[in-house]
Amino acid sequence: MKELIIDKTNSTPSVEFSAETGHLKIDGRSIPENPGDFFERLLDWIDQYYKNPAEVTRFDLNLEYVNSGSSKYLLGIFRILKRKQDEGYKCIINWYYEEDDEAIFSLGEHYKTSVRLPFNLIEYIQ
Repeated sequence: MKELIIDKTNSTPSVEFSAETGHLKIDGRSIPENPGDFFERLLDWIDQYYKNPAEVTRFDLNLEYVNSGSSKYLLGIFRILKRKQDEGYKCIINWYYEEDDEAIFSLGEHYKTSVRLPFNLIEYIQ
């Protein structure tokens, strides 16, 4: 399966999804005007990926800002990962947030309690 690579823009994060390694990474700001246009590609890729996934899927997110439309799609992705975990597939989510970024930290906490996946909140200093 081909990797999904999307370059970062002013309104969308970079995406690096590798089926071979099971490493999924999203990095940057997510404030697209039409989040469906951006996130549907990710959802399609994840759907195909789970036809033959890696032993463990690691999803790293390092987001600077997330608008409400993007947040809904991220929750949708987490729910897919939770469903797959319930089917026996292993998944770990690493949610990175900058020191003192209460908004991104709180969003990560919200997702962690909402989806009940192995979900690490990882603080870093810029």
